[in-house]
Amino acid sequence: MLHPHGMRHSLVIAALVATAHASADAQSGWADFTRAFQSYVDSDKVVGASVVYVRDGRAVRRYDTGMQDRATSVRVDAQTIFHWGSITKSLTALSIMQLRDRGRLSLDDKIVKWVPELRTIHDPYGMIDSITIRMLLSHTAGFQNGTWPYSKGRPWEPFEPTTWNQLVAMMPYQQLEFRPGSRYGYSNPGFVYLARVIEQITGDPWEDYVQKNIFAPLELRWSYFRSTPYYLASHRSHNYYVERDSSAGGRERLVDNGADFDPGITSPNGAWNAPISDLVKYVAFLTNAMLPDMSRERYDLVAPRATLDEMWKPGKPMSQSYESAPNEWMGLSFFVLDRSGTRILGHTGSQAGFRSFYFFNPATKTGVIAVFNTTNEVAPASAAQRRMQEMALDLLRQ
Repeated sequence: MLHPHGMRHSLVIAALVATAHASADAQSGWADFTRAFQSYVDSDKVVGASVVYVRDGRAVRRYDTGMQDRATSVRVDAQTIFHWGSITKSLTALSIMQLRDRGRLSLDDKIVKWVPELRTIHDPYGMIDSITIRMLLSHTAGFQNGTWPYSKGRPWEPFEPTTWNQLVAMMPYQQLEFRPGSRYGYSNPGFVYLARVIEQITGDPWEDYVQKNIFAPLELRWSYFRSTPYYLASHRSHNYYVERDSSAGGRERLVDNGADFDPGITSPNGAWNAPISDLVKYVAFLTNAMLPDMSRERYDLVAPRATLDEMWKPGKPMSQSYESAPNEWMGLSFFVLDRSGTRILGHTGSQAGFRSFYFFNPATKTGVIAVFNTTNEVAPASAAQRRMQEMALDLLRQ
């Protein structure tokens, strides 16, 4: 018979062996993933990229590759500042939820209560007055996907509309794409309309509200919108297109778009600039991982767990989207994914040449954050991208 002390000793050894095996499996999974990550970077001709694996609020693994500025041979490193595109939408959604929690609005408020200009959009369903804030958060309102019809690259074209009156002027020449509330249909301008709600209620410009109520309490010190502050300029990544050169027989060329661009009035759906370290802090908050300089009170001021859980409930399936599988749904600005019974949350981003994704598992306090500074418009390696992204999701099931 095994002595009790010997039994405890055996259990300790078994636990250590299991931990070692789990650590080895995790390391092997990360190595496999980074090989797929680099393979995708190579096949899509990405100039520079970065990815981290987050556990308990810290980046425990990191992989950087390529250049933040090819012309000057500056490599991607821990301080490189990228643009995060539509991941910005979660900031707008959190701002709306904060105002809801403070009793300043209801998610069932009609959007025309706050943005009456929307009544000029052509409405074949006679339902514009029934569209709610909740529908905008969940991309079920029926508004169009893009904000700007001008994309031929003429010198006079802004990157995005720069003022609210430009959007308002285009509203009579748009229409609802589907019956509001009936299905999912991704909409960028929907989040500009949500920002108008925030501004109407608080009197703050959207950028100022987010800075005061999300960036400051979470101590996201290097996050900003629009143009890069001078003291951070040396860390800002350029962004690139791989495109056809019609003047050279259709050969591929790499176009350097520079560092900064102005998202204009569309900032609430895609304007967040930051090094990946600030996204790590953001995922720490979302996964309830308490950092040494944080507090439960601080997290709850940004959003209590009950509010986040509400945002993460599956809504309409995203199966209408070209990139979505049947086991993916839209929450309130968050993608809700099921992978073999594991719930994973997150979003993707794409603006100018930058592309990004972040996914996290609140149950295990883990996350994967990735960003690329190049968009291949000639022959994007879609299969390699999907494989790499699915491997990132697999890391969150361990």
